[in-house]
Amino acid sequence: MTNYLDFERPLAEIEGKAEELRAMARQNAEMDIEAEAAALDKKASDLLVSLYKDLTPWRKCQVARHPDRPHCKDYIEALFTEYTPLAGDRNFADDHAVMGGLARFNDIPVVVIGHEKGNDTKSRIERNFGMARPEGYRKAIRLMDMAHRFGLPVITLVDTPGAYPGKGAEERGQSEAIARSTEKCLQIGVPLVSVIIGEGGSGGAVAFATANRVAMLEHSVYSVISPEGCASILWKDSEKMREAAEALRLTAQDLKKLGVADRVIPEPVGGAHRDKQASIKAVGDAVSAMLAELVDLKGKKLVEDRRRKYLDMGRKGLAA
Repeated sequence: MTNYLDFERPLAEIEGKAEELRAMARQNAEMDIEAEAAALDKKASDLLVSLYKDLTPWRKCQVARHPDRPHCKDYIEALFTEYTPLAGDRNFADDHAVMGGLARFNDIPVVVIGHEKGNDTKSRIERNFGMARPEGYRKAIRLMDMAHRFGLPVITLVDTPGAYPGKGAEERGQSEAIARSTEKCLQIGVPLVSVIIGEGGSGGAVAFATANRVAMLEHSVYSVISPEGCASILWKDSEKMREAAEALRLTAQDLKKLGVADRVIPEPVGGAHRDKQASIKAVGDAVSAMLAELVDLKGKKLVEDRRRKYLDMGRKGLAA
């Protein structure tokens, strides 16, 4: 069953009518509805292109949060071989919102780390909707240390509304863990590439995405705060999220101009969830290209490349 977003309601009606016709034909073999159903399919296809031709920032937020988008687990299963998950932060617990371990990418040994939201009620609760606790960031630090020690490139897949703001997380040092993870990203002497595959929310995303190269899927978003949270602070009204989304400049296209993202990965018409395999392949191709750009850099040069990227970012932002 297709999950339609609010702005896709007209599309839902057309596709629903086409499916109703085909269901009737399956029950009555004498009915000839193919021409009418094909006309509805064409109308739906044209409407889909029209809806996604120029999405507003708020609509991009909705697409980035679509429950059917491919998640970290999908990318790992499709793009990596010999994936061996590593659990725990060696201090408190294992955080199921963060996946990570050793794997091969294009037959190259790597460390892969990412946020996992889950794909049904049970798994979303288990994964805490992709909101990592301190032990998740400390697990990531442990894996990045391992990658540095053994000279393995690090690939991170970011998809989180933000770090978990609960009482227990704060008691265990949430902000310190995020800062340490961001610091570790800047310190490791191996290639670090990151892809924003859905939501890149606040410091919870920065802690994984302070990379040599950052790519964003076409309809992903990356921001210091959610539009709803921004609207609540600025206007005391979370319903002004559309205005906030415009002001935050959180789209992949805006962030490419600002120098935050290095490349934008095209999505199928209608979003990554409409053709998961094509989206996953596009991400794999982007990761390959980003790693190829870093192949001649070693040790301190990789650290300097990363440092220079973030020092230059403010200058590009001011110019934009």
